Amino acid sequence: MTTNLYIDTRGKHEHPVTFTEALVKGLADGGGLFVPESIPHFTRNEILSLASMPYAKRAAFVYKALNPDLDASLIDELMEKTYGDRFDTEEICPITSLDETTHILELWHGPTSAFKDMALQCLPHFFNASAEKLRTEGKLDTSFLILVATSGDTGKAALEGFKDQDNIRIAVMYPDGGVSDIQYKQMATQEGNNVMVWAVGGNFDDCQTGAKRVFNDEAFNEKLAESYHVALSSANSINWGRLLPQIVYYLSSYAQLVKDGKLEAGATLDVCVPTGNFGNILAAWYAKQMGAPLGTLFCASNENRVLTDFINTGVYDISQRDFVLTPSPSMDILVSSNMERQLFELTGRNAEAIRQWMDDLSQKKAFSVDEDTLQKLQADFASDSVDNATCLKTIKDVFETYHYLIDPHTAVAVKVAENLRTENPVLIASTAHWAKFGENVYRALHDIELGGQLPEDVAALSGCDLNNKIADETGDHNIPEGLAKLDSMPIRFTDTIQGSLESIEDAVQAFISKE
Repeated sequence: MTTNLYIDTRGKHEHPVTFTEALVKGLADGGGLFVPESIPHFTRNEILSLASMPYAKRAAFVYKALNPDLDASLIDELMEKTYGDRFDTEEICPITSLDETTHILELWHGPTSAFKDMALQCLPHFFNASAEKLRTEGKLDTSFLILVATSGDTGKAALEGFKDQDNIRIAVMYPDGGVSDIQYKQMATQEGNNVMVWAVGGNFDDCQTGAKRVFNDEAFNEKLAESYHVALSSANSINWGRLLPQIVYYLSSYAQLVKDGKLEAGATLDVCVPTGNFGNILAAWYAKQMGAPLGTLFCASNENRVLTDFINTGVYDISQRDFVLTPSPSMDILVSSNMERQLFELTGRNAEAIRQWMDDLSQKKAFSVDEDTLQKLQADFASDSVDNATCLKTIKDVFETYHYLIDPHTAVAVKVAENLRTENPVLIASTAHWAKFGENVYRALHDIELGGQLPEDVAALSGCDLNNKIADETGDHNIPEGLAKLDSMPIRFTDTIQGSLESIEDAVQAFISKE
């Protein structure tokens, strides 16, 4: 069987690369993103058969269909390592149904209580296997620094996945003041001898743009290789190794709903995803291309509604757009990296168009797609946004109606699904456990507006103690251990850097030069 190769969205990479090369490199030369040359298509019976397998075998089945340059037995082994005892349920991502047609896909049962675990428990195993294969073939002779920009959840999930891995260091940048107390403590207390965390003055886009500029600085990358024998790579969703595990859970969920008698085989299922970087919903689109009977994909935005405006108008414009801090900080993003992959696919893989649009976005902070591309985008996607007050109200409404507690990101998706839903049943991606955002969940339950003053006794509580208070009030005591113990763990990382290229590169060099 022929190995599936990977091309880049901007057409600047000299030649197609293998799966292992795409994972290890992360970002293509010239700033493009890797996509497979061919996308497999499953029959309905093949998709439904996933429900009879343990989750690790479901994931291995999908990976093998993409014909990577890894042995099938190794893929099985790595998936068993990934979806073993690091998740708190054998189902890995169980589905809770609010009613007969509204289903919540719980993607937060991993070690960091966020959907990023679904991919970032997987990627490190495949990254190491890929690097080892390339070393054996004489194509690689460096160690790696995984450089990650995070809006809150990716950072902790990547740190947890890559900690104490041989021949790898990992450094994470998060926006100073732009994450929840629990998210901050998750990163600042991270264990491991190969990890580093920096707060960055600015917002997530400053972190993400800064990271991309470091990746594209050829002189700096040459210096790292020559002076330190280190190469950069990424664990952000620009890496195909992050996206592929997410495709798995949409295929898997369709099969599971049919098995559980909640969906007729072949019936159309809409999907609603809260997203800022577009990776999680792009995975649903790829699952649809692979044969899953998915209908409309609802892109749920918060007040940073750049994706909603783009899907509805075809104009992506951040030139005059204010960056808003919301109760759902992991979606506080204006530059959506994975939209580049989506547009590449919708234009028939027109690298020239992608280069022009991405250049316009970089230089003019805006671009517009042609009418044909917009029609194709709107054929698959619908989008709406939710303001801060509505987000908090939705948390309370869902709890009062279903006695089910959700986090602010899931609340955005629940409300958008309500606003946009068709006659089809809908699967809503729940991307984080509520206890990661306890302060805003408390505000929601007590009708306190975002930024409004908390009661003095509540304001004095740590994030962990506030979660315990919420649990006592609601009866939801299922707080994950990794969140419950944060107050007892020492803070290891307190450095703040700027988002400039020079500042990030200085910090990177200082980190990798340490023994």
